Amino acid sequence: MNPAPNLYKRLKPIAGLALTAMLAAGALLPARAIEPFTADYKASFMGMEANGQMILARDGQDRWRYSLNVRNALADLSQVTVFEIKDGQWRPLTSNDTNKVLVKRSRKSATYDWSRGEARWSGDVKPDRAGPIALRPGDMDALLINLAIVRDLAAGQPLRYRMVDDGRVKQLDYTTAGRETIDIDGQARTATKVVSDDGRRQTTAWVVEGLPVPARIVQRNKNGDALELTIQSLR
Repeated sequence: MNPAPNLYKRLKPIAGLALTAMLAAGALLPARAIEPFTADYKASFMGMEANGQMILARDGQDRWRYSLNVRNALADLSQVTVFEIKDGQWRPLTSNDTNKVLVKRSRKSATYDWSRGEARWSGDVKPDRAGPIALRPGDMDALLINLAIVRDLAAGQPLRYRMVDDGRVKQLDYTTAGRETIDIDGQARTATKVVSDDGRRQTTAWVVEGLPVPARIVQRNKNGDALELTIQSLR
């Protein structure tokens, strides 16, 4: 079986962690809480090892470029979201996804037009996934939720999100599942464990105080497939 579509579908929402549309409208930390970073991850999917990297960089005034890349000898996966900070909310503006596994390549692009209040998709998308989809305040794409889950947990806000991604809308709710000790770059750190389960996919994230993204993410599908990202360094 070609691993390309399976790997991409599980990577994206993660990227989206259930990092998901965590904000159904509301509670955002101020813009000064956001700082550029580069996080290196060790990735694992169906026994295939890979290197992953998340980068947050400025893209103009009140705009940011957030990316996830995962690569190994067989796969090269990339997702980039440009978002703005508007009235205290993080609003996706564009998203570009590219994945190549073996010889199979796929490209998708999304545009979030807040003046029109709609999102549309182009590239390798099915006609019924092209949109438009009506936007609501607080909507985010899957990747941006990685940042939001950390922000909202620190602020004591409910981890409930409306994700507008890949031509569809999905409500994602996360619950805390205690605290655990995990190893980060040889040091033991205490993390808060957060879990979401929509019946088809369970996503677990470990959030460590002081880190802008989850230290670890594990996603398991109903069929038993698993994807894991573990942070190695942050700069």
